[in-house]
Amino acid sequence: MPSVSFIVPAHNEDVLLGRTLAAIHAAARSLGERYEIVVANDSSTDRTAEVARELGALVIDVAHRQIAATRNSGARASTGEYLIFVDADTVVTKRAVRAALRAMKRGVIGGGCCARFDGPVPLYGTLLIGILSMFAPAVGLAGEAFFYSTRHAFETVCGFDETLFASEEVTLATQLKRLGRFVVLREVVYTSGRKVRAHSALDMLRIGIRLARGGRMAFRRREGMDLWYGPRGE
Repeated sequence: MPSVSFIVPAHNEDVLLGRTLAAIHAAARSLGERYEIVVANDSSTDRTAEVARELGALVIDVAHRQIAATRNSGARASTGEYLIFVDADTVVTKRAVRAALRAMKRGVIGGGCCARFDGPVPLYGTLLIGILSMFAPAVGLAGEAFFYSTRHAFETVCGFDETLFASEEVTLATQLKRLGRFVVLREVVYTSGRKVRAHSALDMLRIGIRLARGGRMAFRRREGMDLWYGPRGE
């Protein structure tokens, strides 16, 4: 039985999924632990499932079109004691994966790590990721690109909140912090900057204002969530 389970939610990600899984394999093999990769294939109409199987992942087909539910389905299908959630457009590093596993073995129940964009992005994107990288470890702000948790802690809080269509990792982090140590690592992963490249700073500001006005209820509706659920770019 594997001790580490990598869970990758994916919807129409056949372009980027291959590099994501290759990076996970490379990092996981350096651990000296048994591991598995579970791809939760959510209603894809492209070759996402085929790419995942070709690269040795266990594929489960779901039809949620909601990231929290898709991640939870992947976790339920996994068997490892330690869970690492990786977005389908994110390239992990050996250092980040090793640090996450080391933290959990030392009693940390969950956390995340810093992220960098994978290529050129508008200035506002560079500034945003720089600010997050400086303050996220200090305040325990875990991004969705890379999130880790022990299975026991994850199941204790019942996983990601499936009433939310976004910011579900923030809610999970808050719940885990009540249980024990939650650590955002300074090690980095590299995530796609396609959303930033596809939207201007003004676009992002408008989205932020709309969500702020709507409060928590705005995150419980699929409407207006095209930034997260719209067509895949690049």
